[in-house]
Amino acid sequence: MKTIEIDEIRRLSLLYPEVHEHVDGFGHISFRVKDKPFVIIGETLSIKTLPATQETLLEQPGYIKAPYIGRHGWVLVEIEEVGWQTIEGLIRNGYLIVAPKRLANTVRNG
Repeated sequence: MKTIEIDEIRRLSLLYPEVHEHVDGFGHISFRVKDKPFVIIGETLSIKTLPATQETLLEQPGYIKAPYIGRHGWVLVEIEEVGWQTIEGLIRNGYLIVAPKRLANTVRNG
């Protein structure tokens, strides 16, 4: 993944309260709130979604069910295919799924 894309994903992910960046032993970058990931960057971009949302996304070009974690609602997103505005919305929704209610409500009402 290109550095400029990683920088933009980082910027979008860190907009939300109490998010931290984590790099695992394989060099994968994840963005987490209360140690729950909502964005993972490896060779591809993976974003946490609700299962119903995942079903809808998988019917469209640019989305693939993530290996191993796809059963938990994760999708691989092809940046060029879906565009940054869509990615921004997916990151926001991913945050809202995993964030504690107190933080999610701050974002929803903010």
